[in-house]
Amino acid sequence: MADSSKVLYASEPSLDVAEFRRVLVESGLGKVRPVDDEARLQTMLDNANLVLTARLHRPDRQLVGVARGMTDFSWVCYISDLAVSKTAQGLGVGKGLMDEAQRVLGPSVAVSLISMPDAVGFYERIGMMRMSDAFWFSRKS
Repeated sequence: MADSSKVLYASEPSLDVAEFRRVLVESGLGKVRPVDDEARLQTMLDNANLVLTARLHRPDRQLVGVARGMTDFSWVCYISDLAVSKTAQGLGVGKGLMDEAQRVLGPSVAVSLISMPDAVGFYERIGMMRMSDAFWFSRKS
C-alpha cells in the first residue's frame, strides 16, 4: 500500500456504485450498510450532495476512501459515511477526507456525524468534539 502522500482527494458526485460498495465492504462498514441492495446504495449516492473520494495516485486510481454527506453549504454538513479500506487505514486517509470536507465546506459550516463505537477514538484524535445530546429514530428496514 502506498503512503498517504500518494493519495488524491476529490469531489466525485457521480461515484460508481460498485466502487462505493467495495470500499464499504473493505472498511468494515458494510456490516451496517445495505451492501447487498445495489439500488439502495445508488439512491444513497444520488441523494448525497457531498461525495468525496480518496484514490491512490497511481495509474489504476484505486478508490480507498469515501466520505458521503448532506449539507446546505452554509450552516451544517452531516457526514453519513466515512469509509476507508482496511489496507489504507492508519495512513491518514480518514483524516484527509475530513480535512477535504472542511476545505470544501469552508470555515462557516459545522460538520456532524454519528460514529460507530469502534471509531470514537479516531474522531477524538482528529479533533472532533463528542456530543452527548444527539437523538435517533431507528429505521424500520
